[in-house]
Amino acid sequence: MHDIVSSRSVARSTGDATAPGTPPSSSARASEHEMEAGFANLDRFAAATGARLTGGLSSVASVLAMADWSMHLAAMPGKRTELGLEAWRSSVRYWENVASALLDAGTPAPIEPERGDNRFRDAGWDGMPYRFLRDGFLVMENWWRGATSDVRGVEPRNAEMVSFSARQWLDVFSPSNFPLTNPEVMRKARETRGLNFLTGMLNWIDDAGRLAAHRPPAGTEEFAVGKEVAVTPGKVVYSNHLIELIQYAPATDKVAAEPILIVPAWIMKYYILDLSPENSLVKFLVDRGHTVFCISWRNVTAEDRNVSLDDYRLYGPMAALDAISQIVPDTKVHAAGYCLGGTLLSLTAAAMAEFGDDRLKTMTLFAAQTDFTEPGELELFVNESQVSLLEAMMWKRGLLDASQMAGAFQILRSNDLIWSRLVHEYLMGERSPMIDLMAWNADATRMPYRMHSEYLRSMFLRNDLAAGRYVVDGHPVSLNNIEAPIFAVGTERDHVAPWHSVYKIHYLANTEVTFLLASGGHNAGIVSEPGHPHRHYRIATYTPEGVCLSADEWIPTAEQREGSWWLAWDDWLAGHSVPDRVAPPPMGLPGSDSDELTNAPGKYVLQS
Repeated sequence: MHDIVSSRSVARSTGDATAPGTPPSSSARASEHEMEAGFANLDRFAAATGARLTGGLSSVASVLAMADWSMHLAAMPGKRTELGLEAWRSSVRYWENVASALLDAGTPAPIEPERGDNRFRDAGWDGMPYRFLRDGFLVMENWWRGATSDVRGVEPRNAEMVSFSARQWLDVFSPSNFPLTNPEVMRKARETRGLNFLTGMLNWIDDAGRLAAHRPPAGTEEFAVGKEVAVTPGKVVYSNHLIELIQYAPATDKVAAEPILIVPAWIMKYYILDLSPENSLVKFLVDRGHTVFCISWRNVTAEDRNVSLDDYRLYGPMAALDAISQIVPDTKVHAAGYCLGGTLLSLTAAAMAEFGDDRLKTMTLFAAQTDFTEPGELELFVNESQVSLLEAMMWKRGLLDASQMAGAFQILRSNDLIWSRLVHEYLMGERSPMIDLMAWNADATRMPYRMHSEYLRSMFLRNDLAAGRYVVDGHPVSLNNIEAPIFAVGTERDHVAPWHSVYKIHYLANTEVTFLLASGGHNAGIVSEPGHPHRHYRIATYTPEGVCLSADEWIPTAEQREGSWWLAWDDWLAGHSVPDRVAPPPMGLPGSDSDELTNAPGKYVLQS
């Protein structure tokens, strides 16, 4: 197989020095170019070195946002007066409530935590003196929320960044984070005579040692890939430099005539869709009589620094479709993409439509964005300053390490992923039981320099795919040309691909769109097997002949159902497939010996 990135030689001509007033020779131009490149590399090196001090976050973007907010606030005497009066009123209400509560313990709190804030749900927070600490913190948090919002003239993104930064700093000083001001921790200390602090210290030492040694978190060894997770039988039927294509063994005598291709995100390992047997989407589909193929992405190294986003398209879904077309010839394919894999599948489908390739029968998007104008709080980490800093970091190493991405996602949900864990494991001294989804989440991958830079700039910064500006083989491609019916899944509490953003596929594709809004978040909402308690979803179908509703208008019109959305998707696939059931296709490409093929989950998924 040819290398993805071909080597390019640069010819440099030599010649005599040019006389004054004449154009410089090619050697002089080359020397000037090398000097300019040297200056640029010096800038990248300085930026990458400085990024170590800021955890990979752009301090310039934060300072500019803070300056924008503070200068506009300084020019608004009315807003400042309002904030001063609110501070006074809140203080008076708070101390009045303190006095009332001292006389009557049943006095209601002056303020309630926001929905989803679980820091103060323990009953101990209603007792003295903890309720005063909690209420005082919540009053201050509410005041800062008002101070960082509705400041006229501030760029919306800067306003969001200031508000986000204020929340992060306030979260650090929450009374729930300190042992003497947390009733749960103090109760635990009394019950264990302080042993919880010793156990917590041992937990911290274990975690610090694992982090220093680049070992996974405690408990992940119970979910070994190929033994406890990713165990659905299958074979690797095709591979190239970027992917292994897994074909899963049939579980029924007859199967649906049209196979399914799953394109997972390359930011994580593919087996989130093939976890334990009881919650494996792959196994669910195979048991329902589908022939399933799934891409397993290679964990790239620094040598892959110049692999492009288009290489991921060519050597990913396009190469997989070519292989499937040999195994199941003259048959269309149901393609499904998850997260970044869904974005890649969307641009692949648009390119296929541009060039008359009609091999896709349907397209399914799991929590995948195609329009990036409203990507949620993740947008705070993707601006020109931040992308330039990331590019400098990746230039130095040739890739973006998984730990650098994990930090940004943890900050988005710091209360759940950072502070609650600190309290639970280090102050309470209790280990959260490891589950397969958490073990998968710790098994992250790397991304090559060029591809990730192109993705951030073309999608997040310029929104080229939605605008019809993304170019494939010299042609701008448009999602509007996709004719295959689309099934799009959003999740209610998605911090990575907010469902309002996922919903925008309605505005871009001129075809039938069935949209489903599932309970849960970006990962747990997709892993929603039948029988999972407390699951529900809404679903409705749009056709080009009908009226396209906004996301908020769609909510009351969509049918609400209880249970797993997997069953609804399976019914949708059946309704968009030929009715025939056929004998399972052979395992592997024509002429291959299935006994000699590598068993699933393959080799790429095991790369660390």
